[in-house]
Amino acid sequence: MTDITNALANKPVVEAIQYLLEQYPGAVAFSTSFGQEDQVIADIIWRNHLPVRVFTLDTGRLFQETYDVMDNTLARYKQPIEVFYPETTAVEKLVSEKGPNSFYESVENRKQCCGIRKVVPLGRALEGVKVWITGLRAEQSENRHDMQTLEWDEQRHLYKYNPLIHWGYDEVLAYLSQHNVPYNKLHDKGFISIGCAPCTRAIGPGEHPRAGRWWWEQSHKECGLHG
Repeated sequence: MTDITNALANKPVVEAIQYLLEQYPGAVAFSTSFGQEDQVIADIIWRNHLPVRVFTLDTGRLFQETYDVMDNTLARYKQPIEVFYPETTAVEKLVSEKGPNSFYESVENRKQCCGIRKVVPLGRALEGVKVWITGLRAEQSENRHDMQTLEWDEQRHLYKYNPLIHWGYDEVLAYLSQHNVPYNKLHDKGFISIGCAPCTRAIGPGEHPRAGRWWWEQSHKECGLHG
């Protein structure tokens, strides 16, 4: 861990990803939810022709605007994006037993839904992966504040590379504008952190960026992918 951390120290994002690809050829993957940070990373990967495998999780409850930005991204870069869905039988069982909106009833129910629709498909997507690239930023939440650029994920036995962890939100916006990167139009309507449609709302002035996620809960606003 120390050796690879030192090797990445002070490297620009492109050089860091190139180094990781050299160390783990064919085993570096990037997960995108088509948020602003993810669109920055996708543009960096494809603009620089980096052979990183790109995938997304389709929970079955996404906004139409998220599908629109996915479509626009595919048209713009003409690069493949693997899509992973929840297991049909697990979704059928959940909805049959608890109804379509059980996540509003308790944190336990919400985490069960996230587990079925996100965490389990992520496990399948990360099979054989040695380095998982994410769009996490430290200022997104208290839970992410102390995360490092490179971390060891003990649960999944892989490295998590967080290239934008120390970027500010203004830096993200500046990159998207400078490179004319496709983005989710919900960002123009007060949606900063965008997940599933039933679990995401716009935020007001002064609200925390993740206040619109599972807004009815008193929790640390995570789904199980990163904490």
